[in-house]
Amino acid sequence: MDFYTILKKAHGGFGYLELVLVALFVIALLVTMFGFSGKVNKFLKKITLFTMIFFHVQFLIGIIMLVINFTKGMDMGSVMKNADSRFQYVEHPFSMLIAAVLMTIINKKVKSNDTISLGIVIMGLIAVGLFAFAFPWMRVFGA
Repeated sequence: MDFYTILKKAHGGFGYLELVLVALFVIALLVTMFGFSGKVNKFLKKITLFTMIFFHVQFLIGIIMLVINFTKGMDMGSVMKNADSRFQYVEHPFSMLIAAVLMTIINKKVKSNDTISLGIVIMGLIAVGLFAFAFPWMRVFGA
């Protein structure tokens, strides 16, 4: 088993865990916003931290996989002409990068504030939306 295959399996395995964490993050975010009058609790802090950590781990594994693929001789012209390749090598990494940055900002805001604002909730939903857009649903769950 080569290094790329190990990374691909790790990236896929962490993807399932990330789905669970993102679902828990959305639930915790909305319950905090609407159920506890915006008061940040320990569960929201922890789930935000773990979601952010796994976003970063996934992103780093993905970037290493991307570098390995492009050092094998892929050219950007052929990648951009094919919709599947464009999604895998351009749209997926870029969307996940933005989602990881947003999760980092959200984690900082949740950690440093006692209450949650509507801006944090909107930013969280944008991060989850980008994650949902960039997640390879067909490849993971089949069609």
